[in-house]
Amino acid sequence: MSHPLPDLDRRRLIGAAAATFLLTVSRIGVAAPSQIVAVRVWPSSTYTRVTIEASSEIRYKHFSLANPNRLVVDLVGVQLSNVLQDMSKQIQSADPFIRMARAGQFNGDTVRLVFDLRNEVKPQIFSLKPVGEYQYRLVLDLYPASAQQDDPLLALLEDYNKGQLNNDSPRDSKDKGPGRTLTIMIDPGHGGEDPGAIGPSGIREKDVVLKIGRQLKKMLDGEKNMRAVLTRDEDVFIPLGVRVAKARKLNADLFISVHADAVDNRTARGSSVFALSENGATSTMARFLAKTQNDADLVGGVKIGGKDKYLAHTLFDLTQTATINDSLKLGKSVLGKMGGLNKLHKDKVEQAGFAVLKAPDIPSILVETAFISHPEEEQKLIDPDFQQQMAEAITSGVRSYFAQGAPVARI
Repeated sequence: MSHPLPDLDRRRLIGAAAATFLLTVSRIGVAAPSQIVAVRVWPSSTYTRVTIEASSEIRYKHFSLANPNRLVVDLVGVQLSNVLQDMSKQIQSADPFIRMARAGQFNGDTVRLVFDLRNEVKPQIFSLKPVGEYQYRLVLDLYPASAQQDDPLLALLEDYNKGQLNNDSPRDSKDKGPGRTLTIMIDPGHGGEDPGAIGPSGIREKDVVLKIGRQLKKMLDGEKNMRAVLTRDEDVFIPLGVRVAKARKLNADLFISVHADAVDNRTARGSSVFALSENGATSTMARFLAKTQNDADLVGGVKIGGKDKYLAHTLFDLTQTATINDSLKLGKSVLGKMGGLNKLHKDKVEQAGFAVLKAPDIPSILVETAFISHPEEEQKLIDPDFQQQMAEAITSGVRSYFAQGAPVARI
């Protein structure tokens, strides 16, 4: 036999049930707030990048204001934190695009970021999924409103992040006669948001290879009938496709990508040279390093959703095959000179599907100067004398390659 509940107990039961229902609806209908874990600012002469890293994907809105120029970004579902409040401390006085930044709680669930700008900018804002050591990121790339005509990298980078980079356009065929100045594109790997490999004592690959790249440029510029151009000359992230496209835009005769990679095996050491492969990697190590380098766009952050049709290229015509053969000759020449400076990891040029080596008409090699993951080689890599000697060895290899009668013009 059932007994009716007293009114007080009945009201308590109904209240508890209602509270449980509302809690369930709340959990289903309202997303947990994003926890902002880091804000990083990467100024450069080409563009300034701001990355906001969070525990979950950030919802956002943005708009621009003039007189004075400002960029306003609203982070929805975010609460003001010390990380956001301290964002202003990361703005450098030399930043060519951002003069000042501030953050405030705009309403109950929105934080407003305001960037005071030095000039009008074209912002490119996009989200990145977790990759490597990074969680969800919101990326703000600030480009000048009017691209400088004398800066091909700026135009290429802007087009790339808009998804408009056309890599099938023909190369400019002017200035290709005998005795002309040879253009060598030097590509210091990684940069900006992408540090590359990290050595046992915290040395970053991106810093080491930039120093070697600068030395290499100085030496190649000192060679008769040669000039060198860097894909980056500062701590900035450049997508792989832009690095290759810049080389083609400038009609480069050679492309040399400089790296100092790492593997889990801390005993691995030695210098290596790699070329593109038609038929898969020549070793497990080559396959691993190619994947590591090809993941740079994922780490550094690229707006394009689909694959770049140029870097996804897998059909090798006669031009590509001839270019790979020339790349192997260049690699052999450089590797031979490097062997006089450092132990070689392999005594022959290895091959794999490195995206940055896929220009169909430019002999291209990737130089692993040493393993930054090896404690002794890490110390070599930060030694200015070793950096200079490595640049000298590569320069000597390039000189020898051309002295052997290498073709210097292929359109």
